[in-house]
Amino acid sequence: MCFKWIEYQGAQILYQDFSGGGMLNAAKYKEEFAALEDMILAQPPQSVRVLTNFNASVFSKDLLEVMVAHSRLTRPHIKKFAALGVTGPKRIMAGMVERLSGQPMALFEDEQQAQEWLTES
Repeated sequence: MCFKWIEYQGAQILYQDFSGGGMLNAAKYKEEFAALEDMILAQPPQSVRVLTNFNASVFSKDLLEVMVAHSRLTRPHIKKFAALGVTGPKRIMAGMVERLSGQPMALFEDEQQAQEWLTES
C-alpha cells in the first residue's frame, strides 16, 4: 500500500493505493494503517478527502477487521471517501466496512470522476 497527498482543483486528497496486489497478510498492513491513521488523525475533523484505489486487489477476512477498525477510528476526520475498483466480491466487503464502521463511501470506476466528486462542496 502506498498513500500520499495529491491535489486536484486546489483541494488536497489523501490517495491510498491498494491496486495490483493481494492484501491477504493483515499483519503486514496493520503497520501501514497505523501510519495512515496518524496522518489522518492529525487533520481537523471532517476535513480529509480520501480516494482509495482497489483495482486488481484481493482481500482477506482478517484484513476486513483491520479496515473496519481503521475506518471507525478515522471516520470523524473524513469529509468524503471515494473508492475505485470495487467490483465483484469487493462490493460485498465494501458494504460490510460501511455498515460496521459507519463510514460511507462512494464507488467509482473512473478516477477523474471520483476526484470531481471529492472536490464538490
